[in-house]
Amino acid sequence: MATYLLRRLLLMIPTLLGITLVVFVVMAASPGGISAQSLVEGQNLDPEAKKEIEAYYNKLYGLDDPPYIQYLRWLNNASPIGFVFDEQNEIAGFSLAKGSDLGQSFRYGRPVLDLLGERVPITILLNVLSIPLVYTLALLVGVRAAIERGRTFDVSSGVIMLGLWSVPTMLAGVLMIGFFANDQYWHWFPTAGLSDRQALDMTFMPHWTNLGDVGLLFLSIVVFLSLYLYLARLTHTQLRAGLFALTGLGLGLAMVSGLTEHYQSLLMWILLPLLFALCSGWFATTEYDLMRVLGFATAGLVVGVLVAISFMQGTWVRGFLLDRIWHLVLPVLCLSYGGFAGLAKLTRTAVLENLLADYARTARAKGLSEQVVLWRHVFRNSLLPLITVAASLLPSLLAGSVIVESIFSIEGMGKLAVEAVQTRDRELVLSITLIGGVLTLIGYLVADLLYAIADPRVSYD
Repeated sequence: MATYLLRRLLLMIPTLLGITLVVFVVMAASPGGISAQSLVEGQNLDPEAKKEIEAYYNKLYGLDDPPYIQYLRWLNNASPIGFVFDEQNEIAGFSLAKGSDLGQSFRYGRPVLDLLGERVPITILLNVLSIPLVYTLALLVGVRAAIERGRTFDVSSGVIMLGLWSVPTMLAGVLMIGFFANDQYWHWFPTAGLSDRQALDMTFMPHWTNLGDVGLLFLSIVVFLSLYLYLARLTHTQLRAGLFALTGLGLGLAMVSGLTEHYQSLLMWILLPLLFALCSGWFATTEYDLMRVLGFATAGLVVGVLVAISFMQGTWVRGFLLDRIWHLVLPVLCLSYGGFAGLAKLTRTAVLENLLADYARTARAKGLSEQVVLWRHVFRNSLLPLITVAASLLPSLLAGSVIVESIFSIEGMGKLAVEAVQTRDRELVLSITLIGGVLTLIGYLVADLLYAIADPRVSYD
């Protein structure tokens, strides 16, 4: 295993060189290339000022050198080992610990490392929240759909997953902003950014001016959460569905009342509450205990918070934490739904294939329970295709949030990559490409290690 790891790590070096070289060649061969003239295009400058700026860019970035010299210079600067230069830009020696310098950004005039240090944590935050959500829900839905192949849950979840997968992320983001961040409909969430300007001056945790409001909120959440968890455990399906349908009806009426008067038509007062009631009643009839409990618990939490808010007397400050969560709700949902739908279908296919395998029938014939067969034998073998998909999670930290960050005006790596390509920011594009390549190779290496853990038959010795 150690030899395999060392070989893979060494192979990363030529792979990264090839990736950055291809990107540099494409940028240099594009119309206009990478030159000082391209950096001053569109600026209304007199000829003398334009020449002075071009000379400044040529001296600062070496843009008047041949393309291969530019690439080798960037490669030497980015590498932690290499040649060092003196003030006259002459080679002064070779160092094994000179450090890595990704250069200065054309667009921002700042060190690329500083820009990456600001943007990378934001993109990581988005994906750290969305990836566990995607995998948790996908495994719950996919495994259950495989167990109930051909039944109501399998068919209905398949239709829903197909519908979610078919909706483009760009369209979903625009619709979310249009309906849930618009004054004309439900202004529940902000339209852009990760925090309000006022949140920077708030305390980190929320606080209330009236201590009784805190007790009311806690009591309301406990009461309604306990009530809905009790309802989720009712064995009488029709009673459970009817009570939960009333909750959906109430939430639908509350949503219509939150609309502006222009949209509060009779049709809306009838259609939206009826739709919520039907969906809630249908959900309550599912025999999937875990999903039903999670759904009822979420409804109890929402109802408890809404009831407490309606009876509060004082004022409250949401604090920096809740403000950040408030801003992240729509971006995380927009980033998660597509991956959840695709991964749920993949999970169903993998589990179903192994449920029908010979070793699963043999295990049942030996007297093992269905739960033991599923989780100890079938699920472990079903992890292999999921691990393959997980190998792309690390590079998706960079690429997957490009659209979401652009729609919601979030200053993350995705938006930075788009701006870098649009402005032909060579240093920034190459640095982002380098990071993406490293994440991709690390993802595939981790996947290979997980293969050996999940399947003992896989060996790299």
